[in-house]
Amino acid sequence: MELLIDYRWLLDRQEDILRSDLTVNDLSVLVGMAARHRVNTPRLDKADPDAFWRAAVFLEESVLLRPLPARNEAYGYGVALAYLEASGKRADAQYEQWRDLITDIRSLRLDTYGIADRLRSFQEG
Repeated sequence: MELLIDYRWLLDRQEDILRSDLTVNDLSVLVGMAARHRVNTPRLDKADPDAFWRAAVFLEESVLLRPLPARNEAYGYGVALAYLEASGKRADAQYEQWRDLITDIRSLRLDTYGIADRLRSFQEG
Protein backbone atom coordinates (compact mmCIF):
# COMPACT_ATOMS: atom_id res chain seq x y z
CA MET A 1 0.00 0.00 0.00
CA GLU A 2 1.34 3.41 -0.96
CA LEU A 3 0.23 5.97 1.61
CA LEU A 4 0.90 9.59 0.66
CA ILE A 5 0.35 12.33 3.24
CA ASP A 6 0.51 16.12 3.34
CA TYR A 7 1.94 18.58 5.85
CA ARG A 8 -1.40 18.75 7.70
CA TRP A 9 -1.03 15.05 8.59
CA LEU A 10 2.40 15.86 10.00
CA LEU A 11 0.93 18.73 12.04
CA ASP A 12 -1.78 16.43 13.41
CA ARG A 13 0.85 13.89 14.46
CA GLN A 14 2.68 16.62 16.37
CA GLU A 15 -0.18 16.98 18.81
CA ASP A 16 -0.75 13.20 19.00
CA ILE A 17 2.93 12.38 19.58
CA LEU A 18 4.07 15.21 21.81
CA ARG A 19 0.75 15.70 23.63
CA SER A 20 1.12 19.41 23.07
CA ASP A 21 0.70 21.88 20.26
CA LEU A 22 4.18 23.34 19.99
CA THR A 23 4.76 26.23 17.71
CA VAL A 24 6.32 24.99 14.48
CA ASN A 25 9.76 26.48 14.09
CA ASP A 26 9.91 25.96 10.31
CA LEU A 27 6.77 24.92 8.45
CA SER A 28 8.78 24.62 5.23
CA VAL A 29 10.48 21.53 6.68
CA LEU A 30 7.09 19.82 7.11
CA VAL A 31 6.06 20.85 3.59
CA GLY A 32 9.38 19.52 2.30
CA MET A 33 8.98 16.24 4.19
CA ALA A 34 5.55 15.76 2.64
CA ALA A 35 6.89 16.51 -0.84
CA ARG A 36 10.02 14.38 -0.49
CA HIS A 37 8.24 11.20 0.58
CA ARG A 38 6.17 11.37 -2.64
CA VAL A 39 9.18 10.90 -4.93
CA ASN A 40 8.72 7.62 -6.79
CA THR A 41 12.36 7.21 -7.89
CA PRO A 42 14.59 8.77 -5.23
CA ARG A 43 17.69 7.25 -6.86
CA LEU A 44 17.99 5.75 -10.35
CA ASP A 45 18.69 2.29 -8.97
CA LYS A 46 15.91 2.56 -6.36
CA ALA A 47 12.49 2.81 -7.98
CA ASP A 48 9.24 2.38 -6.07
CA PRO A 49 10.28 3.28 -2.52
CA ASP A 50 8.49 1.40 0.24
CA ALA A 51 6.91 2.54 3.50
CA PHE A 52 10.22 2.11 5.33
CA TRP A 53 12.02 4.51 2.98
CA ARG A 54 9.18 7.02 3.35
CA ALA A 55 9.26 6.70 7.16
CA ALA A 56 13.03 7.16 7.02
CA VAL A 57 12.49 10.48 5.22
CA PHE A 58 10.34 11.73 8.09
CA LEU A 59 12.78 10.59 10.76
CA GLU A 60 15.88 11.90 8.99
CA GLU A 61 14.45 15.32 8.24
CA SER A 62 12.99 15.75 11.72
CA VAL A 63 16.33 14.97 13.33
CA LEU A 64 18.53 16.96 10.96
CA LEU A 65 16.33 19.92 9.97
CA ARG A 66 14.50 20.36 13.30
CA PRO A 67 11.08 21.70 12.24
CA LEU A 68 9.99 22.18 15.87
CA PRO A 69 11.59 24.37 18.53
CA ALA A 70 12.17 21.27 20.73
CA ARG A 71 11.76 17.47 20.88
CA ASN A 72 12.47 16.90 17.18
CA GLU A 73 13.94 13.43 17.75
CA ALA A 74 10.81 12.30 19.62
CA TYR A 75 8.65 13.81 16.90
CA GLY A 76 10.60 12.09 14.12
CA TYR A 77 10.42 8.78 15.96
CA GLY A 78 6.67 9.16 16.45
CA VAL A 79 5.98 10.23 12.87
CA ALA A 80 8.01 7.31 11.49
CA LEU A 81 6.08 4.83 13.64
CA ALA A 82 2.71 6.44 12.87
CA TYR A 83 3.43 6.37 9.14
CA LEU A 84 4.52 2.73 9.22
CA GLU A 85 1.44 1.75 11.20
CA ALA A 86 -0.85 3.65 8.82
CA SER A 87 0.89 1.79 5.97
CA GLY A 88 0.27 -1.59 7.59
CA LYS A 89 3.89 -2.07 8.72
CA ARG A 90 5.64 -2.17 12.10
CA ALA A 91 9.02 -1.32 13.53
CA ASP A 92 9.33 -2.83 16.98
CA ALA A 93 12.64 -2.03 18.64
CA GLN A 94 14.06 -1.37 22.08
CA TYR A 95 14.82 2.15 23.25
CA GLU A 96 18.55 1.58 22.79
CA GLN A 97 18.10 0.63 19.12
CA TRP A 98 16.14 3.83 18.44
CA ARG A 99 18.65 5.90 20.41
CA ASP A 100 21.51 4.43 18.37
CA LEU A 101 19.63 5.05 15.12
CA ILE A 102 18.99 8.69 16.00
CA THR A 103 22.63 9.10 17.06
CA ASP A 104 23.75 7.68 13.69
CA ILE A 105 21.41 10.05 11.85
CA ARG A 106 22.60 13.06 13.83
CA SER A 107 26.26 12.19 13.18
CA LEU A 108 25.55 11.67 9.44
CA ARG A 109 26.62 8.02 9.46
CA LEU A 110 23.45 6.95 7.62
CA ASP A 111 21.64 8.24 4.57
CA THR A 112 17.93 7.70 3.98
CA TYR A 113 18.52 4.23 2.54
CA GLY A 114 20.58 3.18 5.56
CA ILE A 115 17.88 4.50 7.88
CA ALA A 116 15.23 2.57 5.94
CA ASP A 117 17.33 -0.60 6.17
CA ARG A 118 17.61 -0.15 9.93
CA LEU A 119 13.84 0.41 10.21
CA ARG A 120 13.23 -2.77 8.21
CA SER A 121 15.46 -4.66 10.61
CA PHE A 122 13.14 -3.57 13.46
CA GLN A 123 10.22 -5.55 12.01
CA GLU A 124 8.72 -8.23 14.20
CA GLY A 125 9.43 -11.79 13.27
